[in-house]
Amino acid sequence: MEQEKNIRGEAAENAPCKVAFVGSECYPFVKTGGLGDVMYALPKALIRENCQVRVFIPLYRCIPEKYRSRLTYKGSFMMDLCKGGRTFYVGVMETELDGVTYDFIDNQEFFDWGNPYTGLWEDIPKYCYFSKAVLAVMNYMEWIPDVIHCHDWQAALVPIYLRTRFGGTPVGRAKSVLTIHNLRFQGICSIPHLKYWSDLPDELFDYPVLKQNEDEANMFKGGLAFADRVTTVSATYAREIQTGAFGEGLDSHLRYHQGKLSGIVNGIDVEIWNSATDALLAAPYSRKNVLEKKKENKLALQRELGLEEDEHKMVLGLISRLTDQKGLDLVDAIFPRLIDGNTQVVVLGTGDPRYEGAFQYYEGMHKGSVCAFISYNEGLAHQIYAGADALLVPSLFEPCGLTQLIAMRYGTVPIVRETGGLKDTVEPYDAEQHQGNGFTFDKYNAELLLEAINAAKTVYFTDRWHWDEIVQRDMDKDVSWEKSAAQYLKLYRDLRR
Repeated sequence: MEQEKNIRGEAAENAPCKVAFVGSECYPFVKTGGLGDVMYALPKALIRENCQVRVFIPLYRCIPEKYRSRLTYKGSFMMDLCKGGRTFYVGVMETELDGVTYDFIDNQEFFDWGNPYTGLWEDIPKYCYFSKAVLAVMNYMEWIPDVIHCHDWQAALVPIYLRTRFGGTPVGRAKSVLTIHNLRFQGICSIPHLKYWSDLPDELFDYPVLKQNEDEANMFKGGLAFADRVTTVSATYAREIQTGAFGEGLDSHLRYHQGKLSGIVNGIDVEIWNSATDALLAAPYSRKNVLEKKKENKLALQRELGLEEDEHKMVLGLISRLTDQKGLDLVDAIFPRLIDGNTQVVVLGTGDPRYEGAFQYYEGMHKGSVCAFISYNEGLAHQIYAGADALLVPSLFEPCGLTQLIAMRYGTVPIVRETGGLKDTVEPYDAEQHQGNGFTFDKYNAELLLEAINAAKTVYFTDRWHWDEIVQRDMDKDVSWEKSAAQYLKLYRDLRR
């Protein structure tokens, strides 16, 4: 009898885990940042781990027609939402891509405005509707997951609805995971506004759950309280957000819930980011020929951007949203000292006009040594990763960061601040032991950034043998989703027990 019980237990443990991903964006359908990449790449990796995965996202107007035309209608129904019993249409459109099923929640009143995010006042009703509709759709389709994995504040009401309005329904058996991608954005609004649109019980609008202050409610705060597990995108960020410096006002709330909080570092899609097969590069390459082929890509990048063509110059790349969070005030402060006749700088991105103007000014002052491409260009991003020698990521805070992972994948040495996922993925170079895969600095200080860059320059220009070893170590590093997917799968299975 005991043996039979153990066999049943092992069978249940090894049975495919059913996981629903719920988030506001997902590549290639709609993407504004790293969340879209995670919503695409992690489910693909979990499929390879024998998971059954569905991804639920809104059917925005901005989703390209080439994807909309592939959608299949799976049904519709009316759903009550607000206080007073207002009802709204819920349509379900479905497609499959790379083995993952995608279910799009269709409602023109909420999602037909163009861009995914319009303004917080309008977005609060939109994501109240989306959070409740996702659970209603699971019941409607009779597809009940073991775990519902929710992402950022836009899906933060799902764990609350799951334990309240849907507690007695089939989907109420599911467990919930809420992942923090960036704690700075929390879905804060007036208490009456969220009360009306969510129709959640009044007792939840108190400090332990949704109440932010006397006048405001916080959707993320409530989701963190109700989720069975909370994750964020690096172990260091999980520790940082429990401090006043990084907690964005929720540090005490997160310390209270620290028993269910953990960090799992992101990966990247190594099929998309593969220097050996990247058709956007002038000269694709692998680890075996990286030292020679990066020179060809550097010359092609210099030629493309109007820089002086010289394979011996050190090219520093910066691919980023141009905002304070990314440490660009530090870069701005030291920029004149970066240009020394042997160094070139390439900037790609858009954002704060202050930084756009500053980098354009430096380009004008240092023609042939600086290029400021104030736009976003996917092809050029690939070319910078391949053609640059080092990549600057001096962030004020960085939950995980993807650019340093892509840079390493392309043999481009990261120069980063020791925060969040940057600290977890970049090992500082040790000049005595000749170990490490990048250059780092700790305190948020422009002079320390300059010291890190100069340390990298010293190795690049005076100890090229060991620089080339760093490049090869970076290309050897596993930055795929496989290890992270295995950690998530263990978390899901622990919850399923």
